[in-house]
Amino acid sequence: MIEPVQKDTEFVNDFREADKVTGAVHVWWLGQSGFLIKWNGQGVLIDPYLSDSVTRPTEGTDSPIRRVSEQVVDPLALEGVETVLCSSAQADRLDLETLLPLRAANPNIKLVVPAGIEDQTRDLLGKAGPNIVPVNADTFVKVDSFEFHGIDAATPKIRRDINGNSKDLGYVILFGPFALYHSGQTIWHTNLVKAVRRWPINLSFMPINGDEKTADGRDSLNGFEAAALARATSSSLVIPAHYDLFDQGNVSTDEFTSCCERLSQRYRLLKLGQRMTMGPVTDPSSGRGVKSEPYRKEFGLGY
Repeated sequence: MIEPVQKDTEFVNDFREADKVTGAVHVWWLGQSGFLIKWNGQGVLIDPYLSDSVTRPTEGTDSPIRRVSEQVVDPLALEGVETVLCSSAQADRLDLETLLPLRAANPNIKLVVPAGIEDQTRDLLGKAGPNIVPVNADTFVKVDSFEFHGIDAATPKIRRDINGNSKDLGYVILFGPFALYHSGQTIWHTNLVKAVRRWPINLSFMPINGDEKTADGRDSLNGFEAAALARATSSSLVIPAHYDLFDQGNVSTDEFTSCCERLSQRYRLLKLGQRMTMGPVTDPSSGRGVKSEPYRKEFGLGY
C-alpha cells in the first residue's frame, strides 16, 4: 500500500499554512485525477475522490477492485475549499461520498460540472448537495476570483446531451497571472490543441493510463500522448495523473517521463499528499486562439 507523504492532520495543516508563500500557486495531488489548488487564500478541488465508494461494492465478488494507495484526507476535515470541479459523471470524479462531506465542511461551496450532467448531478446529490454551476465547452463561468473555461474532452468521442450540452470536459482555470489546464479524461482529438492554446498555460494535469488493449477502445491519453500534448500546448510544466490508486488499469510513469525528456517538456511527478509551489512561469509561444464566451443556459446546439 502506497502511503501519502502527508495525510490527515498533517495534510490539512499544510493546506492551511500554504499561503505564507505569496505570489504563487500551491498544488497537492490527492490520487487518481484529483488535485487541490490554493491561491490567495482560496481553495479549488478538481475531480476529488476521497472515499471507498468505487472499491466497496466489489468486495467479495469475483473481480474486486482494490486500492493500492491510502486515502490522503477525510473530506469532512478539509475546510477552506470554495469550489469543486468535476469533469464528468464517472464515480471517481463525481463522488457522492466525497462531495457531501465537503459541503458539510464548506457550506458555501460551489460545484462546477459539464452542463450535460447538471440534472444527473442534482439527482445524485439531492438537497444536501452544493450549489451547481454548469458550463459547456468553449464557454466559461466565474466563481470568486477564478474563471473556469470548458474544454471538450473525448472518451473516445465528444459526448453531448440531446440539447447539445457537454457531458465530458477538461478545464482551463484562470486566476491572477495563472492559467492551469486539467484535461479530464480524454483522448487527443482534432480541436484539443487549438482550444487550449488560447492561453499561456503555466501547469497542466493529464492522465497517462490509456491502454490500447481495452475492448471498447481507448478513452484516455497514454504517457506518450500526455507528454506530446503538454508540448503541443506549450505548457510550462505538466503533472501526470490517473495512476497508483487501484489495482486495475494501473500504469507506470516510465513512458511519460522518457517522452517528456525526449521532447524537452518540463514535468513533475507528485507523490500522494505532496505540495508543489510554483510561480507564473509561461512559454512565450502559447496563448494564441479565439476566446471563449460566458456560459448561457440556452447554449445547447441541439444535436
